[in-house]
Formats: sequence, structure tokens, C-alpha cells
Amino acid sequence: MAGKTRIKAKEKDGVVTVMALAKHPMHSSIEAKKLKVKQNFITHLTAQVDGKIVYEISSSQFFSKDPFLKFKYKGKKGDKITIKWVDILGGTNSSDGIAK
Repeated sequence: MAGKTRIKAKEKDGVVTVMALAKHPMHSSIEAKKLKVKQNFITHLTAQVDGKIVYEISSSQFFSKDPFLKFKYKGKKGDKITIKWVDILGGTNSSDGIAK
């Protein structure tokens, strides 16, 4: 049901801009009822660089399908970025990207 998170990261002047697209249906309670499926959405997402959390959110059912995230942190080219998320049904995903 859920898939990989696509990550693009670019460094400029010591700041890395990360754009990520999380593949997830994000079924709200109303939508799930209409589709006759279980309610399911991402509840927690973290982004780490070398084990240090640089971005963290707790979310709700009000994000769109396949949510797009954009954030910045102080970093450098070559940083390995790991984005992990958990959904309400216990599904997880971990994806990696490299700052260019």
C-alpha cells in the first residue's frame, strides 16, 4: 500500500534544502468510510543526518495523498539524509538520500 519516499537534497552556502515525496494513500476517516477501507495515514515522520534529527513532525489525517515535504537544515554536500515514517496501522518506511 505505502511505498518509498523520494528524496532530493541540494546544498547552497551551508544550508541543505530537502524536498521529499512520501508515497502513501493517507486515507482520512471520511475517505476510508467511502472507500470501505481502513483509516490509514502517516502519524510520525523524522529526518536524520548522521543519526541526528534535523526535522520531525507528528501529523494527522489532514495531509494529502502522497504528502510533499520541504525543509532546510545547516549541512554540507554528501550528507546522508534518512527519512523514516510510521502510519496509524503500524506500517513503516525508511528511505535515504544524499545532499548534492
